[in-house]
Amino acid sequence: MTTKNSWYKAALLTLVLAISCMPMTMAQTVPSPEDVFGFKVGADYKLADYSQIEDYLSKLDASSNRVKKVEIGTTVLGRKMYILFISSEENLKDLDKWKDISTKLARVQVSDEEAMKLSEEGKAVVWIDGGMHSTELAHGQMTSEFAYTLATAETTEIKKIRDNVITILMPVMNPDGLDIVVDWYKKNLGTAYETSRPPILYHYYMGHDNNRDWFMNTMPETYNVTKILYNEWYPQIVYNHHQSSPSWTKISLPPYADPVNPRIHPAITAGVSEVGSAMTKRFSLENMPGAIADNFYTMFWNGGGRTVPYYHNMIGILTEVGHTSPTPRYYDPEKLPKTVAGGTPTDGTDIMYPDPWKGGESHFRDAVDYMLTATWATLDLAADRKSNYLYNIYKMGASAIEKSKEEGPFAYVIAKEQWDAFESVNLVNVLLKGGIEIEKATKNFEINGKKYEKGSYVIYTAQAFRPYLMDLMEKQNYPTRFQYPGGPPDTPYDLAGWTLPMQMGIAVDKIAEPFKVSTEKVIDAAPYYEGGVKGNASFGYLLSANSNASVAVTNKVLKAGGTAHKTKAAFKSGKTEYPAGSYIVSGGSVAIVDLAAEYGLEVVGLSAEPKVEMTKVHTPKVGLYKSWVSNMDEGWTRFIMDEYSFETDTLHDTDIQTKDLSQYDVLIIPSQRAKSILHGNSPLKMPEKFTGGIGLEGSLALSNYVKNGGTLMAFDAASNYVIEQFGLPLKDATEGTDSKEFFIPGSLIKTGIDTTHPLAFGMQDTVAVSFNKSRAFVIDKQSKKGEGGTEDIKDAPAPEVEVIATYAEKDLLMSGWAMGEKKYIAKKPAMVKATYGRGSVVLFAFRPQFRAQPRGTYKLIFNTIFEGAAE
Repeated sequence: MTTKNSWYKAALLTLVLAISCMPMTMAQTVPSPEDVFGFKVGADYKLADYSQIEDYLSKLDASSNRVKKVEIGTTVLGRKMYILFISSEENLKDLDKWKDISTKLARVQVSDEEAMKLSEEGKAVVWIDGGMHSTELAHGQMTSEFAYTLATAETTEIKKIRDNVITILMPVMNPDGLDIVVDWYKKNLGTAYETSRPPILYHYYMGHDNNRDWFMNTMPETYNVTKILYNEWYPQIVYNHHQSSPSWTKISLPPYADPVNPRIHPAITAGVSEVGSAMTKRFSLENMPGAIADNFYTMFWNGGGRTVPYYHNMIGILTEVGHTSPTPRYYDPEKLPKTVAGGTPTDGTDIMYPDPWKGGESHFRDAVDYMLTATWATLDLAADRKSNYLYNIYKMGASAIEKSKEEGPFAYVIAKEQWDAFESVNLVNVLLKGGIEIEKATKNFEINGKKYEKGSYVIYTAQAFRPYLMDLMEKQNYPTRFQYPGGPPDTPYDLAGWTLPMQMGIAVDKIAEPFKVSTEKVIDAAPYYEGGVKGNASFGYLLSANSNASVAVTNKVLKAGGTAHKTKAAFKSGKTEYPAGSYIVSGGSVAIVDLAAEYGLEVVGLSAEPKVEMTKVHTPKVGLYKSWVSNMDEGWTRFIMDEYSFETDTLHDTDIQTKDLSQYDVLIIPSQRAKSILHGNSPLKMPEKFTGGIGLEGSLALSNYVKNGGTLMAFDAASNYVIEQFGLPLKDATEGTDSKEFFIPGSLIKTGIDTTHPLAFGMQDTVAVSFNKSRAFVIDKQSKKGEGGTEDIKDAPAPEVEVIATYAEKDLLMSGWAMGEKKYIAKKPAMVKATYGRGSVVLFAFRPQFRAQPRGTYKLIFNTIFEGAAE
């Protein structure tokens, strides 16, 4: 007979068994990626596209209370972007609490005593992402397995991570690119081009530069992430997965190479190395050789996914893993090189490569395993030291605030009155997106005898993200470094100089001493200054030549059926003088009042035709050359054409060769090597459809287009192609120079502008141009020497070349690093217009639209386009 007590015991035992089986039941009911994809992550020849990954993430979110999926925006092409919060069930219930603690500590909103308390109470916040560079395929696949394991595994380590860490996972940073590359691989599987890369950019505009947009935030993919990192969650560790390790290695990891930017808090440098050390140790203990450190990647440049965090007191991590393709590969151990990565020995004697990989079979799954192992090492460290990481980000922020008091400046002031107020507000918004706190003056004020209008912006440097602010506002002084004594310069990772006010042509006043002014905090975004229309506009509306916004408004009026003119000289209307190159628009179906408000433009109504010579322009039609050699400069150019509402056609090689080019007012060739433009892809590397270049046939078509009255524009490296093919009386002054003598790896160079030239209307007379291993021009001159003597002969006709921009005579380097600049480019032309038949060729020795950063040189492009569209 069963007693009441024994019944209770049996019930209790059943309950205990049920509870003990819960983790197992959860693991059984939560689907794995393999259940959804139909293959194991990292399997040979297999890839999941974004729809499959989206499907899996939705199923994981629905089946696990340790996962919360959140949509954070859409891509350029409209795909949805998600992040996953993965932690314990209890932690996910209190996400707002952990977010609030992280914010207070990162922003230094509490006292030191309260910070210590919150650091003990809070949870470490770690950002993990994959899928940024789409041709690096493993990380976009790996993240699904990582999410599943973190949500379901019941090991002591995983439970500790869930209890102590809020993991924010970005499964695929570039969904559009993932589908492009996956589709390309599947179409070419089993062919000679199985491991080739797509012949188009895998981000619609930026391609590989989607890891170069992290302070400008021009693209939605970048900003969707930035707002989480620097305006909402403030993770203490930001981990970017990449996949480009040196040959014959498995993974490149911290510590990184010299130099380090002195604006970064030294605790960040140490923290980065600490994470790298934890990774190396784990790889060694798990018998996973091939981890190399101190390789190429530095901690100086600002602007990348893992480098911008440094300036926000966050530990930024980049690892580069080998084997990007699902196609297996074999490394013959007998062919193991003695050194890798530019000189690191493979015998185990180098402290940064103590456990070399000796070769053998290599599979896509290896890359997945190395990424997972590195991630677990990072999260394990964060879980063990969560209070330390939380308190450290507070201490570094507090130190930044104190440093502003000790070293200054007190503040930066961006006056309302600017050459181009539109771009000054754009600068403010770049800083706001990056988490900088900015105030707007509510009254007129005066500092050191200078008067500022209400609406001017004040940026106090006493804030936690001071390193970020200072690095973007001040010039860079990149250290002179050589590969070895007497050898070539040690090329910086990416750029050496990027100072934003210089690039954008904005005047910023640095104020050393404290001052008081009535302000209000700018929340989210700064609106453009109030625009409007003043005066009787019975004749038309006048738009300033100084503002980039005038170009967008003019194009919108033209597209709506209106008319537009450009003035050829300065003129007065009433008591006000307006500069040459001003736009006068009228008619059309768009309301100019609305456009003025949208762009913050002060539009002047003209009651009568002004007494100045004008050129009528029609809606410009632009042809943009796009090689099958994917070219990021083409993407950035296309982005700017779209941003400013130019009607643009993409022209491939066959279009140049066969299309009626006379329909285009201007043709643009973005920066690309002459050989690459002419010959394109080899049949050994790409399917036939995507091989070959512009060829002699295309070059002849371009020549005829210009001879018959067209305008051809070429940027930087592409200028060499035009000079060679057209036989122009120009040379590249930097051609053949030794890098030990002349070297400008990516810096801002002072350049003078002939503002009386129509192609330079609206420009300031001195600008910073983006010089990235660029060039300078030399105009050919007649030689009267023969056999050692001088000949008394008549002068030949002078080359019909007009100089619009010239590199400065002295003090050329504005920001970054330069060697030999005075000898090789000083006083030499940087932009020219050459007559060719009835048309003209406009050549830039630099890139005036580089990564959509140098807004101060955009008008050189816009003026050229409108000159081509003149009637």
